[in-house]
Amino acid sequence: MTQVAAGGAEPIRVVISDDHGLFRRGLRMVLEGEEDIEVVAEAADGREAVARVEELAPDVVLMDLRMPRMGGIEATRLIRQLFPTTRIIVLTVSDEEDDIYGAVKAGANGYMLKEVSIEEVADAVRAVFAGQSLISPALASKLLAEFSAPAMSLGSRAVDDPASRSLRLTEREVGVLKLVALGHENAEIARQLAVAESTVRNHVANILTKLQLRSQIEPAT
Repeated sequence: MTQVAAGGAEPIRVVISDDHGLFRRGLRMVLEGEEDIEVVAEAADGREAVARVEELAPDVVLMDLRMPRMGGIEATRLIRQLFPTTRIIVLTVSDEEDDIYGAVKAGANGYMLKEVSIEEVADAVRAVFAGQSLISPALASKLLAEFSAPAMSLGSRAVDDPASRSLRLTEREVGVLKLVALGHENAEIARQLAVAESTVRNHVANILTKLQLRSQIEPAT
């Protein structure tokens, strides 16, 4: 039976995809303690996650990366192609650059490390359901190193390539990333920059979009 959140609204429907059963059960137990979140299914690998999304059309998927049969990056890519309205948060132990970039390029709406608190996971579910994109401090630090060089080029492309120039971060986007890397939340960033919180959210979304587009024009190696 579908539970009803406070105020009569239907809860946010979530699928948890992780190959560690104990972690799935613990996360499910805590998330289901939230009135506005309902865990509708679990998946032990990426292939099962895609099948559960096809069957249940959840609002949000919490996706691990290192799983048997099909990993989280490929599952994210398939879900994004087949079910574009489903939001995906990568929840993993990996802070490796290739994993971070791979997940975001595949279409993940957020990237979080498993060291975060359960409360942060619940807040992340609510945020992506509301249309926000999430960049964790760890991801922000990686992106700063990737994008902040003034003479950045995309692979072997020349720095005066119009496509390259269009994907550089603006000064304001770099400023937002620096504050995210320090662990500040959107509301605090908005106060420090004297802008609306919605503007901060737009900057974060633009940063992730630039990362995704970058992968599409990088030359093959």
